Amino acid sequence: MKRANHLRKSEQFHRARREGRSWSNPQITINSATNKRRGTRCGFVVGKRIGNAVERNRARRRLREAIRLVFDRIAPGWDLVVVARSPAILTLSFTELQAMLEQLLRRAGIWREPRATNDEHKG
Repeated sequence: MKRANHLRKSEQFHRARREGRSWSNPQITINSATNKRRGTRCGFVVGKRIGNAVERNRARRRLREAIRLVFDRIAPGWDLVVVARSPAILTLSFTELQAMLEQLLRRAGIWREPRATNDEHKG
């Protein structure tokens, strides 16, 4: 993800958590709030309950990569805060992690299906 797509300031995180809605499962919580920009920005929170610094950084990298791979599927105009809730996030397979994130984004109503190309309609 580009740097412009990251939440960087603490007030941006606080606004998304205070003004937005949240969706969660046992491993991940997503807080989302609309923003006044054309694009979506994401921030990641991994607390000390996840483990030591190495494990927290690994969890953050995994979440960031999972979001990066589906970033074009997220509707524009949102600030998202992705919170790791459980140390189990470190042992999940990457495909399970991606599926969890997709499910939460669908529940939040900010998941976009890919547009059909002209080739698919000629069939």
